[in-house]
Amino acid sequence: MGVRLAGVVRMKQILQQSFRNQQRATASADVPKGHFAVYVGEMEKRFVVPICYLHHPSFQTLLHKAEEEYGFEHPRGMLRVPCDEDDFATLTSQMSGS
Repeated sequence: MGVRLAGVVRMKQILQQSFRNQQRATASADVPKGHFAVYVGEMEKRFVVPICYLHHPSFQTLLHKAEEEYGFEHPRGMLRVPCDEDDFATLTSQMSGS
């Protein structure tokens, strides 16, 4: 239980940093309340996903991979995940159905 809580706290820190960077970089971006933008794949396709996805174990795995691959600082202030666009779309459609 303690390990899982520590993971959630760590995810919160990662996202807070990313949100601050995103706000600076894309202050006028069209992201509805309760959602956030994620950039996926080599072409950095933009997906806007609900915040509730953050609780899903598969999404947390992607965030851990993003931390390992990109760290917390991105020159353009965006949250990138190392995932194929089609795989990400499949994953998020599965999460929206559950």
